[in-house]
Amino acid sequence: MAEHPHAQIVRKGYEAFVRGDMDSLRGLMTGDCAHHVPGSHPLSGDFKGQDAIVDMYRRLFEETAGTIQVDLRNILVDGRGHAVSVHRFTAERGGKRLDETGALVFRIVGDKLTDIDECVEDIDSSNEFWT
Repeated sequence: MAEHPHAQIVRKGYEAFVRGDMDSLRGLMTGDCAHHVPGSHPLSGDFKGQDAIVDMYRRLFEETAGTIQVDLRNILVDGRGHAVSVHRFTAERGGKRLDETGALVFRIVGDKLTDIDECVEDIDSSNEFWT
């Protein structure tokens, strides 16, 4: 059975992120796409537009000296423009290590990501890691 087109878009996004291929990521997003990161740390907040999102991703790699590992576990779709991904996220920063399950909730219009809501397993741990 073929993978749903929305799941394919999400999978392509993860593959591009893991490779650090920001040009491919840009191509998957609308110009006004937004990525919402929970928490109260320097990399949390609402990032609107491809440039802001790609810059935040670049900062993730910089802040962790490239130690970020994202292991995509599952993608769920509703066939109406929503997809949810579940992943394991690990990284090291300043002598600290983060190892948690996370999820992204995507809104997809046509073949483009228009909105990404991030969910983390433990907001307090995430805040501590990034602060």
